Amino acid sequence: MNKVSRRLTVAIVYASFLTGCATVGHAPVTSLVTLNEKGPVAAGSAAGSSKVGRSEAWGILVFATGDASISTAMRNGGITRIHHVDHETSSFLGVYAKYTTIVYGE
Repeated sequence: MNKVSRRLTVAIVYASFLTGCATVGHAPVTSLVTLNEKGPVAAGSAAGSSKVGRSEAWGILVFATGDASISTAMRNGGITRIHHVDHETSSFLGVYAKYTTIVYGE
Protein backbone atom coordinates (compact mmCIF):
# COMPACT_ATOMS: atom_id res chain seq x y z
CA MET A 1 0.00 0.00 0.00
CA ASN A 2 2.90 2.35 0.73
CA LYS A 3 4.19 2.00 -2.85
CA VAL A 4 0.77 2.88 -4.27
CA SER A 5 0.53 5.93 -2.00
CA ARG A 6 3.89 7.21 -3.22
CA ARG A 7 2.93 6.79 -6.86
CA LEU A 8 -0.38 8.51 -6.29
CA THR A 9 1.34 11.42 -4.51
CA VAL A 10 3.86 11.81 -7.34
CA ALA A 11 1.05 11.71 -9.93
CA ILE A 12 -0.87 14.42 -8.07
CA VAL A 13 2.22 16.63 -7.81
CA TYR A 14 2.94 16.28 -11.54
CA ALA A 15 -0.70 16.95 -12.41
CA SER A 16 -0.64 20.11 -10.30
CA PHE A 17 2.22 21.45 -12.44
CA LEU A 18 -0.09 21.24 -15.47
CA THR A 19 -2.74 23.41 -13.81
CA GLY A 20 -0.52 26.45 -13.14
CA CYS A 21 -0.09 29.74 -14.97
CA ALA A 22 2.19 28.23 -17.59
CA THR A 23 -0.66 26.27 -19.17
CA VAL A 24 -2.44 29.45 -20.32
CA GLY A 25 -6.09 28.83 -19.62
CA HIS A 26 -7.10 32.31 -20.79
CA ALA A 27 -6.91 31.69 -24.51
CA PRO A 28 -9.88 30.63 -26.66
CA VAL A 29 -7.74 27.74 -27.89
CA THR A 30 -5.35 25.72 -25.72
CA SER A 31 -2.57 23.32 -26.57
CA LEU A 32 -0.18 21.35 -24.41
CA VAL A 33 2.62 21.40 -27.00
CA THR A 34 2.77 24.92 -28.45
CA LEU A 35 0.39 27.83 -28.66
CA ASN A 36 0.72 31.14 -30.49
CA GLU A 37 -2.67 32.81 -30.62
CA LYS A 38 -3.97 36.37 -31.12
CA GLY A 39 -7.48 37.70 -30.70
CA PRO A 40 -9.77 40.57 -29.71
CA VAL A 41 -10.66 41.53 -26.16
CA ALA A 42 -12.82 44.67 -26.30
CA ALA A 43 -13.69 47.83 -28.22
CA GLY A 44 -13.94 51.40 -26.97
CA SER A 45 -15.29 54.78 -28.04
CA ALA A 46 -12.11 56.48 -29.34
CA ALA A 47 -12.23 57.62 -32.96
CA GLY A 48 -8.71 56.55 -33.88
CA SER A 49 -5.89 54.27 -32.87
CA SER A 50 -2.76 56.37 -33.31
CA LYS A 51 -1.16 55.13 -30.07
CA VAL A 52 -0.34 51.58 -28.98
CA GLY A 53 0.39 50.37 -25.45
CA ARG A 54 1.44 46.89 -24.36
CA SER A 55 1.53 45.06 -21.04
CA GLU A 56 2.44 41.45 -20.35
CA ALA A 57 2.56 38.68 -17.81
CA TRP A 58 4.58 35.51 -18.16
CA GLY A 59 5.26 32.29 -16.33
CA ILE A 60 7.90 29.57 -16.21
CA LEU A 61 6.76 26.31 -14.60
CA VAL A 62 5.31 27.33 -11.22
CA PHE A 63 6.62 30.93 -11.20
CA ALA A 64 4.56 33.70 -12.78
CA THR A 65 4.87 37.48 -12.77
CA GLY A 66 3.77 40.56 -14.66
CA ASP A 67 0.82 42.86 -15.14
CA ALA A 68 -1.12 42.31 -18.35
CA SER A 69 -3.95 44.66 -17.39
CA ILE A 70 -5.57 47.09 -19.79
CA SER A 71 -4.81 50.03 -17.48
CA THR A 72 -1.08 49.22 -17.49
CA ALA A 73 -1.07 48.94 -21.29
CA MET A 74 -2.85 52.31 -21.50
CA ARG A 75 -0.29 53.89 -19.19
CA ASN A 76 2.62 52.36 -21.15
CA GLY A 77 1.24 53.79 -24.41
CA GLY A 78 0.09 57.16 -23.06
CA ILE A 79 -3.49 56.33 -24.03
CA THR A 80 -6.49 58.10 -22.48
CA ARG A 81 -9.29 56.78 -24.74
CA ILE A 82 -9.46 53.20 -26.03
CA HIS A 83 -10.24 52.32 -29.64
CA HIS A 84 -9.82 48.55 -29.23
CA VAL A 85 -7.91 45.94 -27.22
CA ASP A 86 -6.25 42.78 -28.51
CA HIS A 87 -4.27 40.03 -26.82
CA GLU A 88 -1.47 37.65 -27.74
CA THR A 89 -0.99 34.34 -25.98
CA SER A 90 1.96 32.01 -26.40
CA SER A 91 2.95 28.84 -24.61
CA PHE A 92 5.55 26.13 -25.08
CA LEU A 93 5.01 22.64 -23.62
CA GLY A 94 3.27 24.08 -20.56
CA VAL A 95 6.70 25.16 -19.31
CA TYR A 96 6.76 28.77 -20.53
CA ALA A 97 3.78 31.02 -21.21
CA LYS A 98 3.25 34.70 -22.00
CA TYR A 99 0.04 36.74 -22.15
CA THR A 100 0.24 40.21 -23.73
CA THR A 101 -2.49 42.88 -23.77
CA ILE A 102 -2.31 45.41 -26.62
CA VAL A 103 -4.36 48.60 -26.34
CA TYR A 104 -4.95 50.90 -29.34
CA GLY A 105 -6.32 54.38 -28.85
CA GLU A 106 -5.72 58.12 -28.48
